Amino acid sequence: MNEELVLVTGGSGFVGAHCIDQLLRAGYRVRTTVRSLKREADVRAMLKVAGSPRQEALSFVAADLSADAEWTEAVKGCRFVLHVASPFPARAPEHEDELIVPARDGSLRVLRAARDAGVERVVLTSSFVAIGYGQKPRTAPFDERDWTDLSGPGITAYAKSKTLAERAAWDFIARESNGLELSVINPVGIFGPALGPDYATSVAIVQSFLDGAVPVCPRISFGGVDVRDVADIHLRAMTSPAAKGERFLAVAGEVITLIDVATILKKRLGPIARRVPTREIPDWLVRILARFIPDLRLIAPELGNIRNLTNAKAKRILNWTPRSNEDCIVATAESLQRLGLLKA
Repeated sequence: MNEELVLVTGGSGFVGAHCIDQLLRAGYRVRTTVRSLKREADVRAMLKVAGSPRQEALSFVAADLSADAEWTEAVKGCRFVLHVASPFPARAPEHEDELIVPARDGSLRVLRAARDAGVERVVLTSSFVAIGYGQKPRTAPFDERDWTDLSGPGITAYAKSKTLAERAAWDFIARESNGLELSVINPVGIFGPALGPDYATSVAIVQSFLDGAVPVCPRISFGGVDVRDVADIHLRAMTSPAAKGERFLAVAGEVITLIDVATILKKRLGPIARRVPTREIPDWLVRILARFIPDLRLIAPELGNIRNLTNAKAKRILNWTPRSNEDCIVATAESLQRLGLLKA
């Protein structure tokens, strides 16, 4: 059994909880940060749903990305840090700094504390939005060499926050790491088994389909990946010597569309999927409706925009083998039903 201590920031989040689960299964001791220790019960409840072993090997510390307090204590004695915590809103914030400042400054707080504590490596959860946005349409797949152009069109506050936070992390490592190593994971839309009501915005897409809240499908395409595979790639990047100084795009395979998601749900889930839409809405109609519906305003620029991408690097260097898009969409839906998170 591996008794080394790993810090996971944001343990009450969707990805954070799955990372803790896999670390416990791998025999690590885990410390996790939550904004308030009142969340400990929530995290332990999610891990119970996951069937996590060795919960006695898990401890908690209250720490906030917007303040220096407690980060020294959080990283003390840790060999590795998985910095997963970052705000991901369902709606655009009133001001972009609400996302940018905690994402960028929080990452730097974690990196400084890790360096000062003699941590070996930090694995930072970034996003595909730091790779493939603000660019001209292209057919060539995006990969880890690409960076989002913040001066390009359609850049959201979230895309800006993840790009600036990752850039700041690499700059810190280049200038003042003092031996601290960094690896970065850039996931696409994260699906997979929910462990409770606190889950990714991507999972809410499946929930809204199953609840009948979306009558038709806008022509939107995106990459998907299972949360279990996102946790797995974090652990691989944490320990692989070849992952030092590298970023890894985490995507299951080919991009999928919303109508693909609907088709998968209809095919695999039977009566549970009776409310799932079966028709696409024309782009022109979405653009008209977007003038009056704020949520549609966010997606209108993405209509028909296909960003091809590749997971070849993660497969080659980390021997990472993700589940298929279909498997992770089905697992998402089944978990929502199992947890009673769908309308009757």
